[in-house]
Amino acid sequence: MTRTFDINASNGTDNLGNLPEWDLTHLYPSQDSPELTRDLGWLEEACTNFASDYEGKLADLDAAGLLDCVLRYEKIDIIAGRIMSYAGLRYYQITTDDDRAKFMADMQDKITTFTTPLVFYTLELNRLEDASLAAMLTENANLARYKPVFDRLRASKPYQLSDELEKFLHDQSTVGASAWNRLFDETIAGLTFFVNGDELNIEGTLNLLTEQSRDMREAAARELASVFEDNVKLFARVHNTLAKEKEIEDRWRGMPTPQTGRHLSNHVEPEVVEALRNAVVAAYPKLSHRYYALKAKWLGLDTMQVWDRNAPLPMEDSKIVDWDQAEKTVMDAYAEFDPRMAEIAKPFFKDGWIDAAVKPGKAPGAFAHPTVTEAHPYVMLNYLGKPRDVMTLAHELGHGVHQVLAADQGELLSSTPLTLAETASVFGEMLTFRKMLSGAKTQAERKVMLAGKVEDMINTVVRQIAFYDFECKLHAARANGELTPDDINALWMSVQAESLGPVFEFMPGYKTFWAYVPHFVHSPFYVYAYAFGDGLVNALYAVFEEDGDDFQDKYFDMLRAGGSKHHKELLAPFGLDASDPKFWDKGLSLIASMIDELEAMEG
Repeated sequence: MTRTFDINASNGTDNLGNLPEWDLTHLYPSQDSPELTRDLGWLEEACTNFASDYEGKLADLDAAGLLDCVLRYEKIDIIAGRIMSYAGLRYYQITTDDDRAKFMADMQDKITTFTTPLVFYTLELNRLEDASLAAMLTENANLARYKPVFDRLRASKPYQLSDELEKFLHDQSTVGASAWNRLFDETIAGLTFFVNGDELNIEGTLNLLTEQSRDMREAAARELASVFEDNVKLFARVHNTLAKEKEIEDRWRGMPTPQTGRHLSNHVEPEVVEALRNAVVAAYPKLSHRYYALKAKWLGLDTMQVWDRNAPLPMEDSKIVDWDQAEKTVMDAYAEFDPRMAEIAKPFFKDGWIDAAVKPGKAPGAFAHPTVTEAHPYVMLNYLGKPRDVMTLAHELGHGVHQVLAADQGELLSSTPLTLAETASVFGEMLTFRKMLSGAKTQAERKVMLAGKVEDMINTVVRQIAFYDFECKLHAARANGELTPDDINALWMSVQAESLGPVFEFMPGYKTFWAYVPHFVHSPFYVYAYAFGDGLVNALYAVFEEDGDDFQDKYFDMLRAGGSKHHKELLAPFGLDASDPKFWDKGLSLIASMIDELEAMEG
């Protein structure tokens, strides 16, 4: 960027209060601290010793020996995870800082080199006879606790390559996908947009799409389109390369579809995802098409442009929610559900676990990073004081609470598949929304809140399934050859009208808006997890309203389970089953009922 700027001031939101910043010293005091040097030395030696002690010998271990092996591997995972969490979080604070970028790349290189000798571990575990492993799990209760880990690893057994090829893929990973991810991140963070004389980064420009002024929204949308068009060749190169790299690896592994790897890592059956996708696409007319037709009427428009999609309603108060009020709103909602939930959330605000301000070079968007189970999660926001930002806080804090609760499972069992990882976050949003809705003083205020929630749900369910369809089309098309920017633009536009409905017109430049979506780059096919999580939470919330006090304990048990149970097992206590197609209809009908209420207000 050519100069530094205060995005809060440039958007008139300099009254947000004291926005918290991360205290990363909880991980390491600094990048050249003795503690980090010590852990790097320990990690190198631990990996070498692990390979020396176990390579070629896993089949000869008894139950106690295999447990020792797993525990040593878990410790290595913790130290490597701590180092990379520190390097990554530091980098995301200022992705345009060369020193931080170099430090992260150096750490990635070191850890990849140190851990390459460990590749044998998964391969040899998967070569153990089923009967032999089952006998050891029966014999040793402490080892049996890790059965879900073994089950997940062995699900990938049919797609395993030779030891030598697996080591090669591990070794070259830093110059493969992760290098293209870095190029994407640094390019996005470094983009500069000029809107009405203000110089903004991408976060500040996207934020203008929710301004009351239609002229301001249009100016922002056209500037986004212009800058994306200027960089579209680079973004097309990133997508082409990553999709081709994935296709090559999938082909060598014998993966039947580009989506198979994601379904395996999510521990979800392809037919469950297909049922979700089909239910949502079938519901487009009664959800997004119907809602946006209603919104066009509220805005006094015959047709909507893309810059109207997230526009506030004319009667909406555009007041800014300062940080203290946002914290109070979310914490009150959490405490009302269960005081334990607010107690778990408290250190995020008090102890430097949240980085909230928009700053030059900071990564866009929001996330909750679990780091490692011996530390604690960190939440990143780009807080600009909009009501949606309060919902984002509730969302990411939900992730954080989930990650704190699941940490007791230990490093290998705490990680939740993406499909279930969105449960606590979306539930946290729902609690906050219901709390705010109950405080609505007028019918107009209630209408604005309901409309906002419906829009968020459409963005979470309809938009993400449209994104999933776009990715499916992109990877299928790339398998037949290189895609030009125009090819990718056409695939993007093919899902837009279908999902958003006939009330929309699309400005020519909208065709490049696929370019900035990080999930397509970082986590192919991640996006359906949002729709999965939203549908799941809608069904869960219905149970909560029926069950009363019995619900909270079951809910906390589900979060504590982390990745130790399959979605069928986790949902059974609530009487829910995601493999039942009617399950998804239940979640979608909640959104439809909110649109019903909005339509009734018109009468």
